[in-house]
Amino acid sequence: MSLWTPDGEHPVDRNAPADNKAAPAASEAMAGMPEFDQLSPEQQVEAQQMAEEMAAARQQIAEAPASTVVANHAMGLYELAAIHLGMQPPNLPEAAVAIDGMGALLEALKGRLGENEAVLTQAIQQLRLAYVELSKPPETADESPETTTETPETADES
Repeated sequence: MSLWTPDGEHPVDRNAPADNKAAPAASEAMAGMPEFDQLSPEQQVEAQQMAEEMAAARQQIAEAPASTVVANHAMGLYELAAIHLGMQPPNLPEAAVAIDGMGALLEALKGRLGENEAVLTQAIQQLRLAYVELSKPPETADESPETTTETPETADES
C-alpha cells in the first residue's frame, strides 16, 4: 500500500509503529507560545471558546455536501478574478490565474457539482468574456463605438 503526496508515492507499512513526523512541525509552529496551563484564567476561557468554535465550524463543514463546499471555493476564485479584473488598470495576469483555476476545477468536476454547476458555468463564462473585453487594446480617437457592433451573441451567428 502507498500514499500519494505532492512529493510522490510513499510506501505505507500498516504494521509499523507510527513515528508521528508531523508533531515536531506543529511544536515548532507553537514555539514561543505559552502552554495552556500557563495562560491566565481569562485566556484559558478564551482559548477554550475558540477551540469549541473551531470544532463547531469543522462539524458544519463535515455535514455539508462536498459539492456545496467546493462550489463555495469556486465562487471564491470567481471573486478573486473579479477583483483583479476590476482594478484600474485591470491586473490581467492575476485574473487569468484565478479564471484558469476556476475553469480547471469546473472541468475536473463536470457533472458532480449538483445544483450549483449551472450557476458556476455561467459565472466562468462571464469572467472569460470580461477578460477578453478588458484585454482588447483601447479604442483610438479615429474609431467610433459604432464601428464595432458585434456582440457575443452575434459573434456566434457568424
